[in-house]
Amino acid sequence: MEVLNTILDTDPNYIIIGLLAFFFTMEQVAGNPFQFKQRGRHLFQNILFQLVFFGLNLFFFSILVYLIERLNAGEIGLLYLVELPFWVKLFLSVVLYDFATYWLHRASHKIPLLWRLHRVHHSDTTMDSSTTFRFHPVELAIVYQAGNIVVAGLFGLDITSLALYYFVVYIFFFLEHSNLNYPNWLNHTLGLVFVMPDHHRVHHHKEQFYTDSNFADIFILWDRIFGTFKLIPVDQMRYGLIEFEEEKRQSFLYLMKSPFINMDRIKSEKSKSTDGAGGG
Repeated sequence: MEVLNTILDTDPNYIIIGLLAFFFTMEQVAGNPFQFKQRGRHLFQNILFQLVFFGLNLFFFSILVYLIERLNAGEIGLLYLVELPFWVKLFLSVVLYDFATYWLHRASHKIPLLWRLHRVHHSDTTMDSSTTFRFHPVELAIVYQAGNIVVAGLFGLDITSLALYYFVVYIFFFLEHSNLNYPNWLNHTLGLVFVMPDHHRVHHHKEQFYTDSNFADIFILWDRIFGTFKLIPVDQMRYGLIEFEEEKRQSFLYLMKSPFINMDRIKSEKSKSTDGAGGG
């Protein structure tokens, strides 16, 4: 319990900075599956997203905490209907936050308005650890926080479990986005339950057939259960979105305004041929 309190009492920004410093350094000194240039410039562009999000979240997170605490005070949610040990409820809460995020993430690929925001994350053609930050701030500060409030109300989840969920999910985010070589055996062991880097790399493939798969953040079980799981060899990965391949469309300023720009989603021939054939 003391270890948990120490983790949850730590400023999350320190944790995020520490994770970025570790994984970005490892990318510079260890072997990489993809060789990308201008890593410093890429890092700077992506950090700008995190800075804007931090500013927005100072306001929206306070609303999130207030509303979830009000829901908890009224004992609203399914978990209030049963008596469970603290650790069991905490574990279930993390699982339920992740389950809900899977569906919200999946919806972000299917609902045009949400996709306009979410495609900013998928725009990165040279994915590395800093891609963890490349989300449109409005998507993170409003869409996902609203989703957290709804989930807390449905299941009776609290801020403590949400803080633990974010602690765990950020570790997974950096693992999944980093440009590092990972052993293949991870896919056939831990990868039966948890999201592995090779799973998430498929999700960042430029072809929509693959982009619309592997939506989970922590538990790949959701994709396996609901038919959205795909896996291809790492050397076949091609990152980004076809409509964002121009260099000018990779800049921070362009990406910030891109949700307000009409832009057709360009499908590859493979994606077109599989429309209507299932598979997420």
